[in-house]
Amino acid sequence: MLICLVRHGETEWNSLGKIQGKEDIPLSNAGILQMKKTANYLKNFTWKAIITSTLKRAKNSADIIAKELTTVNILEEYDFIERDYGKASGMTAEEHKKHFPDGKWPGVEPIEQLQNRTVNALLKYINDFKGENIIIVSHGGAINSILAYLSKDKIGSGKTVLKNACMSLLEKSDNELKIVYYNKTVDEL
Repeated sequence: MLICLVRHGETEWNSLGKIQGKEDIPLSNAGILQMKKTANYLKNFTWKAIITSTLKRAKNSADIIAKELTTVNILEEYDFIERDYGKASGMTAEEHKKHFPDGKWPGVEPIEQLQNRTVNALLKYINDFKGENIIIVSHGGAINSILAYLSKDKIGSGKTVLKNACMSLLEKSDNELKIVYYNKTVDEL
């Protein structure tokens, strides 16, 4: 079983370097083009379903992929939404350093809570689609929490900056779930 974790395409906030959490920001024109390229790549494989975050940028990305795959259903999963960055949401790195020099962002979702919800959702869909290949469309922080969990914190949260429209491929066999590759765009595969 293959699980392809896809980060949504670029948004206006991404291009401006703003942190976006649960804000419902749509894809930019560049993000739409990125996702069309990703969808064109993914159509070369067999997929049973696309599971997407409920936020607009992920749902738009999933829709673009689904148009290429044509026979795949889209399911929405709240637990794949982005991390809540609290008061730092909407700020650039410079702005949050200025406003929160201690690095503590009021209202930020604890990493353990994020990881718990994303990993549990991942395991649920692996169980629901036993042996079938699936795509999960989500966000940088959410995907990184899964990668950190699976790699025992060697990559992922706090270590890896995921590119827009990147793919991270997981493989489930017997009792093992492993990372095949991560943070790869179509141009890198």
